[in-house]
Amino acid sequence: MADPARGAVRASRLETFHRILRLEEARGYDDRAVMGGLDRFLAAWRQELEQAPQGSLLDHLSRLGVFQGDYAPRTVEQRKSWAGRVLEDLSSAPDAPTKAKAPAYRPRKPRAAPPGHSLDRPASVLPGVGPTVAGKLEKVGVQSVRDLLYHYPRRHVPIVWIRDLAPGEEQGVVGTVWEARVVSRGGPGRQSAEAVLSDETGNLRVVWFNQPFVARSLRVGGRVFVTGHVRVFQGMPTLEGSGYETLPPDDETFRPGRLAPVYPSTEGLTQRTLRRAVRRAVDEWLPRLEDHMPQEVGERQNLLHLADALAAYHYPVDGAARDAARTRLAFDELFLVQLCMLARKADWQKQGSSIQVPVQEEVLRAFLDALPFRFTAAQDRVLDETLTDMGRTWPMGRLLQGEVGSGKTVVALAAMLMASAHGCQAALMAPTEVLAEQHYLTIGRLLEGFSQPAQEPNTLTVTIGPISRPIVIALLLGSLTDRQKEDVRQRLKRHEIDIVVGTHALIQRDVAFSRLALAVVDEQHRFGVMQRRALGERDTRPHLLTMSATPIPRSLALSLYGDLDVSVLDELPPGRQPVRTKWLRPDQREQAYRYLRGQVEEGRQAFVVCPLIDESETLQTRAAQREHRRLSEEVYPDLRVGLLHGRMSLAEKVEVMESFRERELDILVATPVVEVGVDIPNATAILVEGADRFGLSELHQFRGRVGRGEHPGACLLQADDPSPEAQGRLAVLEQETSGFRVAEEDLRLRGPGEFFGVRQSGLPDMKLAGLGDLPLLGRAREEAARLLAQDAELSLPEHQALAEATEPLRRALAEHGAAVE
Repeated sequence: MADPARGAVRASRLETFHRILRLEEARGYDDRAVMGGLDRFLAAWRQELEQAPQGSLLDHLSRLGVFQGDYAPRTVEQRKSWAGRVLEDLSSAPDAPTKAKAPAYRPRKPRAAPPGHSLDRPASVLPGVGPTVAGKLEKVGVQSVRDLLYHYPRRHVPIVWIRDLAPGEEQGVVGTVWEARVVSRGGPGRQSAEAVLSDETGNLRVVWFNQPFVARSLRVGGRVFVTGHVRVFQGMPTLEGSGYETLPPDDETFRPGRLAPVYPSTEGLTQRTLRRAVRRAVDEWLPRLEDHMPQEVGERQNLLHLADALAAYHYPVDGAARDAARTRLAFDELFLVQLCMLARKADWQKQGSSIQVPVQEEVLRAFLDALPFRFTAAQDRVLDETLTDMGRTWPMGRLLQGEVGSGKTVVALAAMLMASAHGCQAALMAPTEVLAEQHYLTIGRLLEGFSQPAQEPNTLTVTIGPISRPIVIALLLGSLTDRQKEDVRQRLKRHEIDIVVGTHALIQRDVAFSRLALAVVDEQHRFGVMQRRALGERDTRPHLLTMSATPIPRSLALSLYGDLDVSVLDELPPGRQPVRTKWLRPDQREQAYRYLRGQVEEGRQAFVVCPLIDESETLQTRAAQREHRRLSEEVYPDLRVGLLHGRMSLAEKVEVMESFRERELDILVATPVVEVGVDIPNATAILVEGADRFGLSELHQFRGRVGRGEHPGACLLQADDPSPEAQGRLAVLEQETSGFRVAEEDLRLRGPGEFFGVRQSGLPDMKLAGLGDLPLLGRAREEAARLLAQDAELSLPEHQALAEATEPLRRALAEHGAAVE
């Protein structure tokens, strides 16, 4: 009878050989993918196979010429040809590794817990977790036994035989300690630990630099698990140890072919302590965990049982088991979020009726015909989707996103005008006063053909088409005087204002609308989920249109804003010119200045963007006010250089922008106030100072300020001392022009928290689900929609555990909403 364990070893060795050939390919076939060279590895493997009771694998590999022992003498091209042929034929080898399928979902009843044995008990109930360890666990977010079960490894390290160690990658080995000593290395007083380990395949020297205490903790003759990287040290292959764990004689947790977990940790909390605590939680408490996944969902999606998935993700037997476990756990995260998102969308629509806003065709046509451009097909489509929703009796919830310059604001303005034409009110909320002012100025520019003399400060008055009464548009900011703010609030209440533009001041309790039909929220990723809701959760239930100038993949948008329908402006206006992007070294600054001058001499205009208004003692970057003086006095004394920053009054900003638009200025020095809402068709160049201090999406917004006319644009990114991460961002911007691809790369590089500016209020941390899980997200959303269609309240007995699992997220959303109110 064949020995399954021996067969598993043969398959593991075949996987190792496959990995070695792939590593050889990556290294340019330098014969250094395995210690001692490939011929030495193959000779040892052949000897092992000759001792096996069945020779089918040996025969097959011999026919392929694997054991001829002549890899080292070959040329690089010969090695490449041989390795490619062998890799192609390996799939037909006996014992060839196959991709394991995830085990079928199987429901099972959790083990009954004795009284007082809840998974929510403190982690200190586990043996070995005393007050000191418990305190350190709290620093990594672990307080209860349940937290420990969900404290996922941040990566796994493959465990290999000593002879299979490959240089460069982190690996682990299990061996017997033959020698352990403290050695002096690296200078006077510098001591390290050194040990010699062995397993069935060979010996290995391990060094722990500057950690002499390790030698004193190792017992000669004892078993130890060591992780690290293989280097050639003093002419010998050496493992530079990064961690170690002494093992009892009968411990089978760490074996060649398996994967060892590496956990997020903190100072004083070793991997050994973490692994032991997690192992005890898995062994003793995990069987008591109830799986909240409905059986039919688990079977349809071929998911592991929750307890099996958690155990397999902490201690997977191989990569296939880890992947199957991760799929179940990532699906869980997405599924629970989608349940809450879709339930909230249904709740938003059923809690009250909205005002039906019919399309006033004559007004809409008068507005569109007066624009200096024609709507794109994408704008027509999105406006139709929006107006169709506004014509219904239930509240609209729609996310509008698109490329820089794709025309989101004018679509929103058309919708707000429809609300005003129907005798209702509309509100546009931006996250900052600068952006609110920009929207107010943009609206004024788009409606300047209909404008009348303003009767009040910070107010626009327009008359459009057949509407007999004027439409009044006002600005409400926190920086206005108390008297000005109170005046706007009273006029809103009396319906003397039809459209109001402002910041979070619009959602304060003392702001009352007379008949609010449409709420528009711009840059909505900078608002919390409940903040953007608070604008609409008043006496009326207005339609809600949220806009994002940071385009993200549609599937990801459904994850983050799953309570909204999504409209995408995927088309730029005709005639938009391409914008070349160049990252400049510090010694290329003069070259940038010459380019800007050349553009001005050809009749064009340019921006210079600085991160700050004033100089900073702590931030070594250029400030707008000082740079304006230097450029206007030293670099371009013969040119007209203007200044724009956020501390100017609205009147001052209007004056500067009008001067720039009328070509009375050649170069405009500005802070990021020009990130959105600035349209200067004659501007063809933008120089961004301190470019490494901005995210990719912000830089993409800046370069969207140029190339908006008949001439192509150029974006010059000046970074004096960028970090390696910042260099990577700048290089991406040089190569990518699509805002969606730029945003996806920015999200990958920086992570969701930094990418969105602030954490999404009310959304849980995603520990495993990420950008690569978009197909999984689609499946989770589909299952959530199907389940809620059957049981919207999750009130059926079989959904009780699922209702309890979603409760923490629902409670967090409700608590945050109360805090906003």
